Amino acid sequence: MSQRRPLQALTAGVLLLAACSDQNEPVAPTPPESPSFQPTIQGTTDDPISLARAIPGFGGFYLDDRGTPVVYLKNAAERATAERALAPFFRSQGLTASQLRVLPAKYDWAQLERWFAQASTEVLGVPGSVFVDADEASNRVVIGVERGTAARIRGIVARLGVPDGAVVVQETEPVRPLATLRGKVRPVVGGLQINFPGPHPNVETFICSIGFNALRSGQRSFITASHCTNHQGGVENTPYYQPLQTSTSPKIATEVSDPAYRTGNGCPSGKRCRFSDAARAAYTAATTSSLGKIAKTTGPNNGSVTINGSFNITAEGSASVGQVVGKVGRTSGWTTGKVTNTCVNILLEGTDIAFFCQNIVSSRPRPGDSGAPVFKGSSNVTLVGLLWGGIANQNGVITTYVYSPMSGIEHDLGALTTF
Repeated sequence: MSQRRPLQALTAGVLLLAACSDQNEPVAPTPPESPSFQPTIQGTTDDPISLARAIPGFGGFYLDDRGTPVVYLKNAAERATAERALAPFFRSQGLTASQLRVLPAKYDWAQLERWFAQASTEVLGVPGSVFVDADEASNRVVIGVERGTAARIRGIVARLGVPDGAVVVQETEPVRPLATLRGKVRPVVGGLQINFPGPHPNVETFICSIGFNALRSGQRSFITASHCTNHQGGVENTPYYQPLQTSTSPKIATEVSDPAYRTGNGCPSGKRCRFSDAARAAYTAATTSSLGKIAKTTGPNNGSVTINGSFNITAEGSASVGQVVGKVGRTSGWTTGKVTNTCVNILLEGTDIAFFCQNIVSSRPRPGDSGAPVFKGSSNVTLVGLLWGGIANQNGVITTYVYSPMSGIEHDLGALTTF
């Protein structure tokens, strides 16, 4: 769940590669705009922090592969308490309390959060680390590492005093950046292809997707990935074109907000951190755009990029482990997948950048989908975040993607009106 941890406890994140293809180095960080990485984020009815406060001995909550709600409890007699705490979530998902399955929790959520914070701080500064997660579905701290580094990571965790049984160390591939719907569309909506110059205009290296349109202090804008700018972090007035920069395609927008990645305040030593890979670009006066619209293709998971209507954003929210979310990107179109991890701290492969509290989805985006909107629903949808990274299997096939939740995006970019 994207808002589950007290963010002052977040430290380092997963080793991830950004989903676009701007290969330029980010600009140096500027002085902090705020004193720390500690935003005020309201808990939701299904986030672990809220549930831990309401349910004694709570150890995690998720939806299993069949969509059945599952809760970990140290004392099964607290089932009725759990049912009451989860009642709003059940109503919103069309579930009933009788469907709730109770599993025995070996650890409560406060323990998992404490060990998660300790492991993040130490593990993510070590080469070969990929992610650290307080995992709702296993009642354990799960650490993803590259092949051949598991023993070293286990040694670090042991020195921290974290019980061996509380940690699962699993080998995984690093999160890879994704490079690059594709026609000129007006008014501009979420999910469309955009092109930004970089050092070489009109090449696929610098193609991304629009996430969603937004108003910020009355300014018409779109949100895309921070790495879909000429330099990740810091504003250098990146110009954007849709679909490509050509002699007949005028600029549609200019980058206006992309906060510098900062050090300190829980950021691992030698790293620069933020809560999202997101940037905002303001539309030109001549560009028409539709607030609350995302392009919809002819079908999910079929590779189509042919537009067939639109999704209507009717709310902003978060997603739980086990829930199905969708995304629309210029390369792979509309795809769906299940959320597998929430509020994961992530390290960007090959850089000094870390992200706090990101979500992971089992789905297959491809280069060019960076910046794509992530949402729940199939017609009227709830906007949950912005896609920016992916993890490939040993054959080089992207099997999962990473997105920044709305809470992190608005922490970095400020409050946004999205519908």
